[in-house]
Amino acid sequence: MIEYALKFPPFAISLGLFLLFSSLTSTTEAYDSLDPNGNITIKWDVMQWTPDGYVVSCCYDIQLPAISAHPSAGWTLGWTWAKKEVIWSMVGGQATEQGDCSKFKGNIPHCCKKDPTVVDLLPGTPYNMQIANCCKGGVISSWVQDPANSASSFQLSVGRAGTSNKTVRVPKNFTLSAPGPGYTCGVAKIVKPTQFVSQDGRRTTQALMTWNVTCTYSQFLAQKTPTCCVSLSSFYNDTIVNCPTCACGCQNNMTHPGSCVEGDSPYLASAINGPGKNSFTPLVQCTSHMCPIRVHWHVKLNYKEYWRVKIAITNFNYRMNYTQWNLVVQHPNFDNLTQIFSFNYKSLIPYGTINDTAMLWGVKYYNDLLMEAGPYGNVQSELLFRKDQSAFTFQKGWAFPRRVYFNGDNCVMPPPDAYPWLPNTSPRLIGPSFLPIIAFWAIFTFLIFICV
Repeated sequence: MIEYALKFPPFAISLGLFLLFSSLTSTTEAYDSLDPNGNITIKWDVMQWTPDGYVVSCCYDIQLPAISAHPSAGWTLGWTWAKKEVIWSMVGGQATEQGDCSKFKGNIPHCCKKDPTVVDLLPGTPYNMQIANCCKGGVISSWVQDPANSASSFQLSVGRAGTSNKTVRVPKNFTLSAPGPGYTCGVAKIVKPTQFVSQDGRRTTQALMTWNVTCTYSQFLAQKTPTCCVSLSSFYNDTIVNCPTCACGCQNNMTHPGSCVEGDSPYLASAINGPGKNSFTPLVQCTSHMCPIRVHWHVKLNYKEYWRVKIAITNFNYRMNYTQWNLVVQHPNFDNLTQIFSFNYKSLIPYGTINDTAMLWGVKYYNDLLMEAGPYGNVQSELLFRKDQSAFTFQKGWAFPRRVYFNGDNCVMPPPDAYPWLPNTSPRLIGPSFLPIIAFWAIFTFLIFICV
């Protein structure tokens, strides 16, 4: 029996290995070494008991310093009730569907669905329907960019539920989209009740009961292909290293018409307004890389004690502009960043003491909005670094970034062997101390020429 069980056909062994490694990949893709603690925590605080349930405040607390900092435009939260609960009323948010409330007479609940879906209210909502941190249309900023707007809240009155800590059953099967897929939520965990300190700091109250739900973002759950790529160039080499071919897909208008559109096409307007207009499917300009976003890193100038880099972000997506975009770059010289022009900057230290990662984002009302593809679909800035003489070099691609993220998504880098390399006889930097020597030899050579 044992000998027979071990005789698997070759295709079965291959299939088993494929499934094994596929499952291992799917469970680890959400983790990122540059942002190991990045997640969204949804906190539920029971504030008071009612005759048939409770009043609970729900707050999104974004703990995303950088990599997973997806500025969520239009979040949607869903869950499944553990029993037969209903939502009597809501402030700061609303259920998208009321459901079947035909069993109720008199007071009709706000939502009777077993699996409600809740969205944020829009700006301008009447004050009697607002609470703190609500009514932003579902837009939540990353913690680094805008701490004051990195949270969102709503409150609901739950009926036909437990009326004590022992009888309340926490919801289950939480889902979060912000606005598209990519988030995986864990089970609700009852934690120590949240404490609230009064404005004068002299009194502390606490929730009657608290449970937390943690949601983690995975780029590979959000979309099947990458969303951005990186191109490189330098002053010391004429080669421009473009994004890798088919980095985010390949042009395939023959079998899949409408996968991309030329920028000068007379049918551009009709393509933008065609099928998929209201979806999150990108309509990109036809390029060799087919990425919605390209980040270009150009080593621009070399000084005696400094060197300068230009960064340009180009949007090739005709159906989306990016509000409150952010860029995260890893390079060892960020510990000596001297000046940055027209971008905001925040140093990130994911490894405790190693300062090699920076988060960049636009200046408010100036370039914090990356427009859709077209003449205005780009933003750019320059960075000035002080040289660390013990590590600085232009050789072997050292001047180029190690990793680049746009809105939390890892961008496809060119292969290292394609980086612009120093030529064999690169002109050395001429410092001021060498100028008198050069001038002396020039005059000396001129005098000898006259005498001869």
